[in-house]
Amino acid sequence: MSSQPTPELAASGDASDARRLTEAVTRLRRALRASIRTDYPWETLPMAQVELLQVLAERSPARVSELATRQRLANSTVSGLVGQMITSGLVTRDVDPGERRAAAVALTDAGREQLAAWTRAHERRLDSALGALDDADRAAVRAALPALFRLVDHLNDDPS
Repeated sequence: MSSQPTPELAASGDASDARRLTEAVTRLRRALRASIRTDYPWETLPMAQVELLQVLAERSPARVSELATRQRLANSTVSGLVGQMITSGLVTRDVDPGERRAAAVALTDAGREQLAAWTRAHERRLDSALGALDDADRAAVRAALPALFRLVDHLNDDPS
């Protein structure tokens, strides 16, 4: 698959930065999802569960409502995902010590190990792809990282 903009974008010549970034991020995520199945064929963890593991790795334990807010998902959706992840041994759900009527979800050692393996597989895949780029492209990607992290911060701060 070409890394050039779609013909429609290339022909118009006036694609907005937001549209081009959306296309690049979408294609990058799709390529990573596809390649992870090649490099990590035994991996069956759905992306929604990976994202919850990532959130829990940053802050665990957390209430389902906190996870839902953070992921901008319905509580029922997160509760269903958590139930599947409990069955898989990736998380536990216990009484929240701060609020006895609430439950708190926490990563298990198996969840941490699964997330670490998933992360290592992605890092290997990206490291290989970055190695295939020329020096100028690698430098451009490296230089863009701080701005991309700031963009993420702005998106997380903007409720719309």
